Amino acid sequence: MDISGLQPWESLAKRIIWKQLGDIEGKKVLDYGSGYGVTADYLAEKNTVVAVEPSAERVSNRWRNNNYRQICGNVGCLETFSDESYDVIICHNVLEYTKDREEIFKHFSRILKKDGFISLVKHNRPGRVMQKVVLLNDFDEAYKLLDNGNSMAEDYGEIVYYDDSDIEKWCSGLKIYKKMGLRVFWDLQQNQDYHRNPDWQDRMIDMEMRVSEIKDFQNIAFFHHFIIKK
Repeated sequence: MDISGLQPWESLAKRIIWKQLGDIEGKKVLDYGSGYGVTADYLAEKNTVVAVEPSAERVSNRWRNNNYRQICGNVGCLETFSDESYDVIICHNVLEYTKDREEIFKHFSRILKKDGFISLVKHNRPGRVMQKVVLLNDFDEAYKLLDNGNSMAEDYGEIVYYDDSDIEKWCSGLKIYKKMGLRVFWDLQQNQDYHRNPDWQDRMIDMEMRVSEIKDFQNIAFFHHFIIKK
């Protein structure tokens, strides 16, 4: 799918996540917190996809290259889904912006098939500290994060961080199967001409994939991507 219309950083993140997910075909997929539907649209080419997004504006302007069912709603929608009805659940950069994390995960556990998996992407606090210091020269925000404070996202509001270890505490029926780093190097390169160069993007993605499962690089990644199973 052509996603060249996205900002380079967003295009890179999507391409890395999709590579980390691997081939998904013939599955029933739920994209919870689907935003503008880029991932839902991508997966809908070969799967049956239901997308849930609370923002009416994002739903109205979502990507629609492929057919998928779009619901404008929030955690209440999960109550309507049958037990063990989804093979794959997508939840990318969502839980930082909600107080319903445990409730959401309990629903995920209920509606996930026994042989299915959850793809969860979350902010990594150490990576965010590095961004504040190296890229933004914002020492006050960096100190606040080091003291377990939160930060802000321009489009979504307060980012309420949670630890990787919290994930398995929310629902005893779910376990982390794999952890991967995401956006380790990209943001540290400030030359915007490189960012727009397709060959450079391909090489950067190859490098990101190479180190995504190496712990030392995961520790400084801006995001973590988890595969979670029953």
